[in-house]
Amino acid sequence: MTNDKKTIGIVGARGHTGAELIRLIAAHPALELAFVSSRELDGQRVSEHSDAYTGELRYENLAPAAVAAKRADVVILALPNGKAAAYVEAIDAASPGTLVVDLSADYRFDKAWYYGLPELTRNKWRGEKRISNPGCYATAMELSIAPLKDLLGAPPVCFGVSGYSGAGTTPSDKNDPEKLRDNLMPYALTGHTHEKEASFQLGLPVEFMPHVAPHFRGLTVTTNLYLAKPLKREDVLARFHHVYDGEKLVAVLDEAPWVSRIAHRHHAEVGGFALSADGKRVVVVATLDNLLKGAATQAMQNINRAIGVDEYTAIPLT
Repeated sequence: MTNDKKTIGIVGARGHTGAELIRLIAAHPALELAFVSSRELDGQRVSEHSDAYTGELRYENLAPAAVAAKRADVVILALPNGKAAAYVEAIDAASPGTLVVDLSADYRFDKAWYYGLPELTRNKWRGEKRISNPGCYATAMELSIAPLKDLLGAPPVCFGVSGYSGAGTTPSDKNDPEKLRDNLMPYALTGHTHEKEASFQLGLPVEFMPHVAPHFRGLTVTTNLYLAKPLKREDVLARFHHVYDGEKLVAVLDEAPWVSRIAHRHHAEVGGFALSADGKRVVVVATLDNLLKGAATQAMQNINRAIGVDEYTAIPLT
C-alpha cells in the first residue's frame, strides 16, 4: 500500500450494496481496501465476486473486536438494522480515530452522528468521525420536499416503488422474482423506517407508502406537496433549480423522470412539477438507484469529504 492512501474496510460486504462499495473503492486513488467481512463468504477471494477488484484479499468473518483491531482509517458498516452498535462500541474503545460510516438506520436519529445527505446537510458537517448514511427512499423524499418545505400547508404524501434489490439478499417475498412477476407488492404502509427518518430530518410529518416491483434496481417516489398558498410552476421550478443547480449528483428535469433510466447511474433525478388547477398542490417525482445514490455513492461522497479529497472522487459523473 502506498503511504498516501487511507485503509478502508467493509463489514457486511456480501450484499448488493457491498458489491457496489467494492467497485467504487477499487477505482479510488486515495483508498486501499484493507478487509471485507462476511460470514457467508468467509475465506473466498474478493476477486471471485467482484470484477472490479483484482487483489488477493479474501473475505473474513470478523467479530466486532476483530474489526476494531484492524485499526483501519475508515470502516463502512453495511449491516441489517439493529446490528451496528457492537461494532461501533468496539471501534470507539480500540480505535476512536477511525471514520465510521453506518449504512443502516441505527444512527439516523442520533444527533451525535452527522447525517450525510450532502446536498441538504453539507454545511452541517463539523468534522464528525461518525456518519450515518441516509436511507434510499428517505433520500428521494427529502430531495423532493426540502425546496418547498417552508411553504407547505399539510404533510407531504409519498408513493414509492423500488426494485427488489432494496429488500436485500436474505430470501423473502419482497425479493422473490416469481412472487413479484407481474406484481406490485405493498408493505409497511404506515410507520416505515424511512417515513420516520424523512420526518425527523425535515422537521415535519411525512406520509409514505412503499411498494416493491419486479425490476432489480432503482426506485421512484411520487410526492404530493400541499401548499399553504398558490404558486406558479415557474416559481416551483425556480426553487428547485436554486437548491440543486450546483449539485453534480442531483438533476432537475422539466418532465417526470423514469426509473428505467436511473439504474447504474450515480445521481438522483427530480422532476414533473405538475400543479393542480388552484396552484396549491404540486406533484414531484424523484428517481435514484437505491444501491448507488441511495447507498454506496452517497457513502463515498461522505467518505471523500471526511478524508479531505474532492467529494466526487471515484464517482462516475454523467
